[in-house]
Amino acid sequence: MTDTHSTNERALIPTGHDAASYTCVRSLARRGIGSIIASEKDGVPAASSRYCDESVSVPDPREGLLAYRDELLELAARPDVRTVIPVRPEDSYLLSRYREAFAEHVSLVVPTMEQLLAATDRLQLAAAADAAGVPVPETRLLADVGDWSEDLLIKSRYNFLTDDSLEHLTPDDMDVVKEIHHVVHEDPPDPEAVRRSMGHDPIVQEFIHTDDEFMFTGLYDHGEPLATFQHRQIRGNSYTGGGGVYRRSIYEPELERVGRALLAELDWHGLACIEYMRDAATGEYVLTEINPRMWQSLPSTVRAGADYPYYYWLAATGRADEIDCTYELGVGTHMLHGELGYLLSVLTEESPYVERPSVPGTVWEIGRSIVREPRFDYLALDDPGPFLAGLRTVLPGSVADRLPVHRLADVVSRRPRRS
Repeated sequence: MTDTHSTNERALIPTGHDAASYTCVRSLARRGIGSIIASEKDGVPAASSRYCDESVSVPDPREGLLAYRDELLELAARPDVRTVIPVRPEDSYLLSRYREAFAEHVSLVVPTMEQLLAATDRLQLAAAADAAGVPVPETRLLADVGDWSEDLLIKSRYNFLTDDSLEHLTPDDMDVVKEIHHVVHEDPPDPEAVRRSMGHDPIVQEFIHTDDEFMFTGLYDHGEPLATFQHRQIRGNSYTGGGGVYRRSIYEPELERVGRALLAELDWHGLACIEYMRDAATGEYVLTEINPRMWQSLPSTVRAGADYPYYYWLAATGRADEIDCTYELGVGTHMLHGELGYLLSVLTEESPYVERPSVPGTVWEIGRSIVREPRFDYLALDDPGPFLAGLRTVLPGSVADRLPVHRLADVVSRRPRRS
């Protein structure tokens, strides 16, 4: 690895316990670029990396978005900070909404607010996909549904809830609703109860019976692709879906076509992670959603050779012409604590539409795949701090409190902190 202090330039990376932020730190360090991890949380894995130059404490954006914004602007104003990399929903929203304020200090590669809202309002996104000729589930507001006899699911209309989408919120408010309800025909939902739980009138989509799930990612410059990447999701956070925890890099021409078609329709600028599912009946790649930021499975992307953190840096610093996106096919990687989450979902979750795998079969498949492809998001022999810090976040509190993982992480990382 290159010495992270070989240049005086740094990227600001706001984050929680996200694997993507650690990947950004390592990626940039290989190029001699420093990083500053900013978080409201304790024990952030990326901050425990020996390659992280500095970690700082910031206000919790869910408790007050404006105080969080002001702290990030203060950090962005430092002369050594060149850009800010969006990893979380909070930051993708904040950087687009206050793009002009941040642009006084740093260079960003993020969508306009109009583009952002078109992508993160799933009702608008479905219309854009339809206009682009990209298959998308039938999508309606909950208020417009009266017949529950079809296979349906309910989820948030918005990737995040802010005053741009809901009148009762203020500029200081920010929330993410991750609830997904698989509708049971014999027991249809109470619409008012759902609205109270989700805080708005959500969307209802037809449930697509799939035989596989996929991801298409891009870094775009005003409608033109600078880099694209694909993977097949073998296991997600849950057996019913979610972010990828075991994935393998691929290239499918039709997946490339629908991914590019959607981003062209949106005239996209910045990062995009698009999730697709393959319809078991038609073989079509059907749109699930788009996220305008780095993605959960970024470690897998970079491991295959598509170095998005560095691509983002190049685009932000006026060197987009140096991006040469090629990657190796067939590279499989695991998020170890995500694999545990997948197993727990088999033990505890139910869906009327997705058959639950057997527990012994799941244990066997996870173990076999780890032996066959021992590549992991956090676990690195030259940098054990992030894995040790991450271990504390997934262990039961009574167990984690007895383990000196933070002290061990500090011993191996050797980076300055400030509050």
